[in-house]
Amino acid sequence: MSAVLRSVMPLFRREREAGRALLLATVVQTSGPTYTKPGALMLIAESGEYAGLLSGGCLEGDLAEHGREVHQRGVPRLLHYDAHGPEDLLFGLGSGCEGAMDILVQRLGHTENWQPMTRLASAWQSRRAEGLLLVVRSENEDLPAGSGVFFGDAEPFGGASAAGEAALAALAADRVPDGPSRFIPQALPGVDLLELIEAAAPRVLLLGAGPDALPVAELVVFMGWSLTVIDHRPHYAQRERFPGAERVLEGGAQALSTLLRNEPSGSDRFAAAIVMSHHFITDRNYLAALAGSDIPYIGLLGPAVRCDRLLSQSGAAAMALGTRLRSPVGLDLGGTNPEGIALAIVAEIQATLTGRQRVGPLNVPRAAASPSMAVIR
Repeated sequence: MSAVLRSVMPLFRREREAGRALLLATVVQTSGPTYTKPGALMLIAESGEYAGLLSGGCLEGDLAEHGREVHQRGVPRLLHYDAHGPEDLLFGLGSGCEGAMDILVQRLGHTENWQPMTRLASAWQSRRAEGLLLVVRSENEDLPAGSGVFFGDAEPFGGASAAGEAALAALAADRVPDGPSRFIPQALPGVDLLELIEAAAPRVLLLGAGPDALPVAELVVFMGWSLTVIDHRPHYAQRERFPGAERVLEGGAQALSTLLRNEPSGSDRFAAAIVMSHHFITDRNYLAALAGSDIPYIGLLGPAVRCDRLLSQSGAAAMALGTRLRSPVGLDLGGTNPEGIALAIVAEIQATLTGRQRVGPLNVPRAAASPSMAVIR
């Protein structure tokens, strides 16, 4: 949810407040190497302005052209783009992505109550995961394309009949918003669905608010993640220094311990903590507090010898940190300035969040590549 919804929210809010309908373009299924995967979203205003990307800019203009009819008639369209070979040039797109994708384009306006974006926006704002079933292709008049239901309460949208809503609600009953979005062909007779999952934004703790923490915070917010900053120094723990943060707290390790005691466990836990106060005792106390948490990624700034000294003074906490502790924090990208180090830290968190055990270059020589090494975006 983080990056996708963060990028489309400003346009959605502006157009909805102005009472202007939008188009929602959703990637339904893909084959081969494509820029995005099922569940990717883009919004297109009546003016042609758009937010979000489904390709590297190859298809967006064409989508806006096709969307004019959807704007006028209000009937969703399923568009197919295939760039598997040089014949792609015949269509004037020239994307060269060597993949194919189906994209559903539907109108969101007063009549549709701007759904499903209204509820997705609410979920993004309250930092919760959301899931829905979206009809993308249908031979059943009770379930027109663009209709669907949300998980949990089976709230309907898109104009399905009562019978259609009941059928979708039965399918959605046991589903939870977890895992990637996926295309479900023939989920019902004559009906193809997209199971659209928007995960809650990952939550990150930044423990230390000195000058070199600023680029880390900027990148975390840029990624669409939720940021909480804590520092033991009042002149650093200032809200105006971290405008994109959800919270900025003063009080050091004591504030961290209080926060962790009051935080829920499970899916809404913090995904990562970065320890970088540059103060030995404070960092040691941060690590002691984090040892009793269930945060899966804990990064410590500084050389390995400093980490060894901290752990030697941490007693049982050192054992509890285990393999969760990454020190020195970050990927080896060669960064030597605060911005480069921040990039290395955020890149390592991204790799951890996506389950990458080993991170290497994308340009593996073809002759040396094996199926397990191939990378498809």
